[in-house]
Amino acid sequence: MTETLSIRIDAETKKRLDALSKRSRRSKSFLAAEAITAYVAAEEWQLGEIHDGIKELDAGKGVSHEKVSTWLNSWAKGGKSKAPK
Repeated sequence: MTETLSIRIDAETKKRLDALSKRSRRSKSFLAAEAITAYVAAEEWQLGEIHDGIKELDAGKGVSHEKVSTWLNSWAKGGKSKAPK
């Protein structure tokens, strides 16, 4: 089941969407719905990862800047040390 959503976009984007619609032989509504679906999925994933990272930090599972910096600097010296935990 689908629902209707009205949005406002600038004239240049509308022109580009019109052209893309013609070239792809897809409706503007189809293309807009696909774009919104992809955007929502990406944002949900990103915000979920950020939330999970904050929970890990709150639980004391963070790695200090000094440990990470030492590890990264070892790369320049040809080091093969394991990632800090």
